[in-house]
Amino acid sequence: MMRAMSQAPESLTDLPTWRAESGAPAPRRVVRADDTLSADSAYRLACEGTGLLWQGDFHNARQLLQALMRRAERKPRKASKTAEAPPTPAQHFHLHRQALGQRARTLAMVLVPLNGDYTIPLRRAPDLRQACTEAWGPATGEACMVSLRELLGLVGAHEWRKKGLEIPALGDAPNNRIHPHYGVFSPVRGEYLDLVANAPLPNKTLAFDIGVGTGVLSALLAKRGVQRIVATDLDPRALTCARENLKRLQRIDKVELVQADLFPEGQAPLVVCNPPWVPARPSSPIEHAVYDEGSRMLRGFLSGLRAHLSPQGEGWLILSDLAEHLGLRSREELLGWIAEGGLTVLGRHDIRPRHGKAADASDPLHAARSQEITSLWRLGSAA
Repeated sequence: MMRAMSQAPESLTDLPTWRAESGAPAPRRVVRADDTLSADSAYRLACEGTGLLWQGDFHNARQLLQALMRRAERKPRKASKTAEAPPTPAQHFHLHRQALGQRARTLAMVLVPLNGDYTIPLRRAPDLRQACTEAWGPATGEACMVSLRELLGLVGAHEWRKKGLEIPALGDAPNNRIHPHYGVFSPVRGEYLDLVANAPLPNKTLAFDIGVGTGVLSALLAKRGVQRIVATDLDPRALTCARENLKRLQRIDKVELVQADLFPEGQAPLVVCNPPWVPARPSSPIEHAVYDEGSRMLRGFLSGLRAHLSPQGEGWLILSDLAEHLGLRSREELLGWIAEGGLTVLGRHDIRPRHGKAADASDPLHAARSQEITSLWRLGSAA
């Protein structure tokens, strides 16, 4: 059992290198922490921004992190009856993200040391070398310290990569699994894949897949008979992930992977893009698949699509209207960007989400999620 420390812990000065995938700065103050530190004391220090470099039993560090999570999830006091008017949907969204960010920063204060070969110099520590290598590349020999929460995230990503995710639209098991890599968005929401699987193909000779990610859309287009696919992504992790998945699914012979910002060279009769759906600032690299600050990718796709469409070609834009229900983007804005790009709407296929949060009334964004519709917009060049 953890006991309260008799005095305030002293700051450490000779610290290993700080490592954070999110790019977050190292804690300004770091203290030694072990099994004698109480959860209440740890939570107070973490809320102050003090890093707790763990020196005790690894499993006790996990228990401490769980204790901090319980304290961070305590509901704030109710506002007084004289409080201001309730926030707008957009304000509510930003307040929700702000609260999540503060919670994440607090929980990130539990730190663990890593040796230069990714081993963990703590009692009962598991061997996480493979998970670290998959996420960060080969060990460099330099010791470091990392947030325990981030390290456990690496473990979760390793398990997803090993197990894979079954995608019914790709065919029968077991040859229908996508294995997402760390830092590459997992296609857990399958409804948009059903849209791509069922929309009528304008042509089967060539398609561009803009933002390939795990490679799931390229694999699906190849399964539908598209003869050649050029898939792009800026992130080297995504290109590596897509290549491995397409090889495993025996579709790599039909797909050319190109590192590019949006479009490859040339034109195609079908150009598919599934950009991030919410126009907000990402707080970490993995969030770039969810948040598109200023709708940069969406607007870039719409402004450049016409130049990359063959005559009578179609652009397929896969987009949720969640941002509209959150008050972050209007339908009029979207239609305006389509028109400004010299495009016209040829048709639209809609589907309601099937994920659990859509029906979870306790979700802070339930009012918007319960109305959400995902659409495949079929776009062509305007006359």
